[in-house]
Amino acid sequence: MLEKHSENEVHVDKVEQGPASSIAFGLERLGLIAVRTPIVSCIVLLALIVGALFGIQRIKIDDSLSQLFRSNTREFRQYEEVTKKFPAEEFDVLVVVEGKNLLARDNLEKLRDFITDMQLVEGTRGLVSLFSARQAPAPGKLPAALFPPELPEGAAYDKFIETVKNNEIIRGKLLSEDGTLALVVLSLDPEVVASSKLTKTVADIRALMKEDLGDTGLNVQLSGVPVMQLEIRNAVERDGLTYNVLGILAGCIIAIIFFRKISFMVAAAFPPMIAILLALGVLGWANFNLNMFLNVMTPLIMVISFSDSMQLTFAARDRLIAGQDKFTAFKNAVLVVGPACVLTHGTAGISFIALQFSDSDLIRKFGEAGLAATIIALVAVLSLVPVFGVLFVRNERVFAVKFQGADAGVQALRNFCYWIAVRMVGRPGLFSLIAVLFVGSLGVIYANLEPRYRLADQVPDKRQAVAASDRLDAKLTGANPVNVLIAFPKGESLYSPETLQTIADVHATVEKAAGVGNVWSLETLRRWLAEKAGSADVATLKEYVNVIPEHLVRRFIDAEQDAVVVAGRVPDKDSSQLLPIVDKLDTELDTIRKKHPGYEIAVTGLAAIAARNSASMIEKLNRGLTVEFALVAIFIGLAFRSWVVMFACILPGIFPVVMSGTVLWAMGEGLQFASVVALTVSFGLGLSATIHFLNRLRLESKPGVGSGLAVERATVLVGPALILTTVVLACGLVVTVFSDLPSLRLFGWLSAFSMVMALVADLFILRPTAMWLINLHARLQGPDKPAI
Repeated sequence: MLEKHSENEVHVDKVEQGPASSIAFGLERLGLIAVRTPIVSCIVLLALIVGALFGIQRIKIDDSLSQLFRSNTREFRQYEEVTKKFPAEEFDVLVVVEGKNLLARDNLEKLRDFITDMQLVEGTRGLVSLFSARQAPAPGKLPAALFPPELPEGAAYDKFIETVKNNEIIRGKLLSEDGTLALVVLSLDPEVVASSKLTKTVADIRALMKEDLGDTGLNVQLSGVPVMQLEIRNAVERDGLTYNVLGILAGCIIAIIFFRKISFMVAAAFPPMIAILLALGVLGWANFNLNMFLNVMTPLIMVISFSDSMQLTFAARDRLIAGQDKFTAFKNAVLVVGPACVLTHGTAGISFIALQFSDSDLIRKFGEAGLAATIIALVAVLSLVPVFGVLFVRNERVFAVKFQGADAGVQALRNFCYWIAVRMVGRPGLFSLIAVLFVGSLGVIYANLEPRYRLADQVPDKRQAVAASDRLDAKLTGANPVNVLIAFPKGESLYSPETLQTIADVHATVEKAAGVGNVWSLETLRRWLAEKAGSADVATLKEYVNVIPEHLVRRFIDAEQDAVVVAGRVPDKDSSQLLPIVDKLDTELDTIRKKHPGYEIAVTGLAAIAARNSASMIEKLNRGLTVEFALVAIFIGLAFRSWVVMFACILPGIFPVVMSGTVLWAMGEGLQFASVVALTVSFGLGLSATIHFLNRLRLESKPGVGSGLAVERATVLVGPALILTTVVLACGLVVTVFSDLPSLRLFGWLSAFSMVMALVADLFILRPTAMWLINLHARLQGPDKPAI
């Protein structure tokens, strides 16, 4: 039976080569240009590879924590304005020191030595710690340091420690209430944070941690934006190498196992590798930055291109076994399978175009990069598979004789596909009804998924930064800033009574806000002076502001002295839990806005931006995915010029998405940025199997051939390649589980699962649905009018 299919396939190639019958409008013939002069094509390819290598060197890493929410919205522009006016949080390394014996005399001495040494690290601007605290000032004098040069001993030391723990400046802010955790805020030079020098600076700090505190028994960890950015940077670089190596190895190993010939492995696996190289080179020349989403571009290119290279190689291999010469075999493979390749890349392109409707610049850039990579992958695969086949396949007649009766691996897959096809076409109406009910039920579950987002999802969770932030969440109300910007109206100065009262009112409101702690502002200094020095006059306040180091003043007062910030901290909770806190605080500030008209009072900060925007951005992406279902179905239907095809591809396309959503629901997860982007892209990629099957079914559906036999033939001919490519694609995507970045791990395994579910849908949903629709078309239009 299988030999008969191969003969029939060759016959089809001879009679259906014209562009008029092509579902890709003849675009597949681009693949025949290079094969006419294979040597010249390889020389051109070599030049392109050299150019791509230079382009890859231009790729930089975007490790900003705010990159996901970067947009042209008013809220983000305001956040950027605050970060420019008050350049502190983006450059702060948070040193978290914890231990039951933290305040033991010897440990405290060593901690002070450690803090002194840190100020000598190259790239530091200054720091704030519990040793920054001051005693109550004497009239007319500057306050002395809370910690004397020589610490007391015995009972005097115990009394001194009680004084330290009750100090209003550091209690609950730089020292936990129980005295077991201390926070040191080390400010770095902005130029260091933005450059490769950050690696050395952080390494020097870690070396001091080990040298000064290694024998104290204290646990010392680093967090803060610079440390998180460095960990993201290192993870992106490390993951890129992992994905490249493991993805390429998976493709090569599976290709060589089933093709059992190195030349076919080269034809199938090398074009995707070169597509990766060329695409990354183009992205480099186009000044794209590598980030947590673009980092997965390598396995995505492998997914996009390997599926079609395998289909082309399988088709050419079958023709060689049937007795064609290599030129004719690869040419016919391009003409018959090429249209489906063009269409699969088209649907993948639509998926990436759908991401352009996101409010996030990061996701839009990912969509642009994916679209460019899709086009490059299509040209590379269509051109290079036949070129490599013609150059590297040798002794095709000997190969044909050898494998006509000894092709065990592929034969086993064909037998499996035939077994499934026979059962699926037995009762197409029943299986189609079951598919509709099952997919509909999964869709209900998917619709109940809620948006989820945490800032920690962007940061490697197997490193120090997240663990240190968790300790700050537990002991000091959190590590994530929520700031209230107060911009003064014209005519009002920093020290005017109206301005100081506005700052005091906002500070009091933020302090009372549930879920917000560790509140600092100019009002903190005013209160301390009023309580300890007995003076709240403006002259004293000015005097103290002028003697505070510049880098500390810039945390709360901008250089022009026309705006201040009241800074608070919140834990790193899910955005659904943070949003009520932010909204309630913003509502409570309305009273102050009415009391002090003219003053601009706005809640901002990365945590606030994330809480407000993440849910709406995820929901918008999810709605875009729903629209994409319809657009892709219409696109495929128009390409095939068949309403049967349009309706046949809907259920198999939706099934992987709703099934993946059901798995997320069963795991207690919601829709995150990584998951909704993974589902959007996987939907387009997963339709590859559907398109290749429908293209083959179109060629097999001829007068005199029943719909059941046509489905069986198409399944046997394309099924083995679909199974193999799904395995390779899933392996290429699932390698992301080795990433330290939670978002990439989620993207990887969910995409891999979606690809497998796409194969399941192709085998068990598409076949009976297509046959039922073909039979319906025959009853409505007559058996002589083709349905596909």
